[in-house]
Amino acid sequence: MFNGLRRPQFLNTPHNLISKLMLHPRAANYSRRALYYFESAGLIVIAVATIYAGYQETLLMVSNARVTLADLLLMFLYLEILTMVGLYFESGKLPVRFPLYIAMVAMARYVIVDIKEMDNIRLLGVSGSIVLIALAVLVIRYGHVRYPYLEDLEDLEASKDVKHRD
Repeated sequence: MFNGLRRPQFLNTPHNLISKLMLHPRAANYSRRALYYFESAGLIVIAVATIYAGYQETLLMVSNARVTLADLLLMFLYLEILTMVGLYFESGKLPVRFPLYIAMVAMARYVIVDIKEMDNIRLLGVSGSIVLIALAVLVIRYGHVRYPYLEDLEDLEASKDVKHRD
């Protein structure tokens, strides 16, 4: 039914928002499935649009016979978006870090492309924003390592058991 993809966690848990609305179990099941299909459709649209944008950018680089750093950063943004979509399809989860990485690259591209028209205050503000986002990624990563989620601990224990059996 899910074509080999990992089933999203919210489809398995009875204690989610849909169940808390006290819907009939069958209605709650249909609601969860509808939500899953709408999310999947939205992610497919995002992936197709990103691939098309990357294709257009590639054609533009070929027609100009020139590749700039801004072009490469834009292609990197497209790849990050596709990675984020793929990760969500595989795990049913979207790490907060990925949009933050995308934001940092987008802001760096903004600085590179518009550096000539940018005044010192704006440059300082954008640079400070990049540093702030990088610190947020660091704090989030530290939190995941120091205080892992319960299911992450269970996965870690399961992987240790498999290694000990070998």
